[in-house]
Amino acid sequence: MTHKAYFLVSGVIFSAVALVHALRVALKWEAVIGGWEFPIWLSVAGLIVAAYLAYSAFRLGWSRDGRGT
Repeated sequence: MTHKAYFLVSGVIFSAVALVHALRVALKWEAVIGGWEFPIWLSVAGLIVAAYLAYSAFRLGWSRDGRGT
C-alpha cells in the first residue's frame, strides 16, 4: 500500500469515527459499557481528536508525494 493510499484510508476511517461522535452529541445517544454511562463531553473530545486526525491524514494523503512534503 502506498503512503497516499494509507493516509486516504486513514482519513476515511477517522472521518467515520468523528461522524459517529457528532451524531451521538447531536442526537444525545446514550453510551453504556459495563454499566458505566459515558458522558457526552467524552464524545465531544473524541469528535475533536478524530476530526483533527482525519484532517491530518487527508492533508498528508493529498500532498504532492503522499509523504507530507
